[in-house]
Amino acid sequence: MSAMDAGLTFADRLALPTGGTGSFLVGDVYNLRKSHDMGVATEFYAIIQVTEAVTSAGAATVQFKLVSDAQAAIATDGSASEHLITGAFALAGLGTGASVLRVKLPLQPPAYEQYLGVLAVVGTAALTGGSIAAYLTTDPQNWITYPRAPR
Repeated sequence: MSAMDAGLTFADRLALPTGGTGSFLVGDVYNLRKSHDMGVATEFYAIIQVTEAVTSAGAATVQFKLVSDAQAAIATDGSASEHLITGAFALAGLGTGASVLRVKLPLQPPAYEQYLGVLAVVGTAALTGGSIAAYLTTDPQNWITYPRAPR
């Protein structure tokens, strides 16, 4: 398996939500029924990196959560199982290339539900821009997100 497998990618240079504050599902979800040994026979790491600086007209903060749920449309109301949670980042900590999460997946508790995904929790003010890469990998040291080259 490569360091970044398309099947294990939640977001690849995906724009963060600009619709206000609150919790938002970012990108795709991963069906854990596809992997019978998630975190047991093979160590997986969750990676979230900023691919384009996050911006806001106000003093926004963003927190990221790796969550699982019984449904593919992962709940954003706090009822999804939370596995990894970052602190709330101020915009200064969300410049292009910033690594906001690089952590080995925890085994339990809570138990993983069928679908795994990433939530962005936007607080204080709506975002006006920014994008991230979020994925699972077995090799967290050898893959780095770089800014998109100018065209």
